[in-house]
Amino acid sequence: MSETEDKRGLTRRALLSRTIAAAGSFIIGGGFLAARDAAWATELSALQPRTMATLVQMARDIYPHDQIGDAHYVTAVKSYDAADQAEGIEAGIAELDAAAQAMGHQSYLDIGWERDRVDVLRSIEESDFFQRVRGGLVTGLYNQKAVWPVFGYEGESYSHGGYIDQGFNDIAWI
Repeated sequence: MSETEDKRGLTRRALLSRTIAAAGSFIIGGGFLAARDAAWATELSALQPRTMATLVQMARDIYPHDQIGDAHYVTAVKSYDAADQAEGIEAGIAELDAAAQAMGHQSYLDIGWERDRVDVLRSIEESDFFQRVRGGLVTGLYNQKAVWPVFGYEGESYSHGGYIDQGFNDIAWI
């Protein structure tokens, strides 16, 4: 114990260093999940931090887009961090980890290769849990206005006169 800790008790830095565990590209602490590069963080209310980290990695593996940051995937799955959702999600992540262990890995989150994680996902793709998460991601991820420019989507066109008047038929190569 350092002299500073003797005089003031446990410092904030010491507390964080003792309670934070690293898992891949995430920093997992008591009640929060953050990016290793500190680009984003989220506070959790019902899910365990490791569960949320696994859920974010799962979302990224189901709909992989290198040009979209993890923060958008966190937003897409954040709705599962609710008291009425937590039990089912925790059980689903336990199922996912069991599938990873059956394939010789410690857990899903600890698998380093995307291809190996996809193999684990394929082994549970018929489960209600997988279908629930995959279905929720369609709207959770792609309804975020911040990701639309990545895909070239400019948003709804009705208020601007419709697609035909907004460049729908301006293809020069036909």
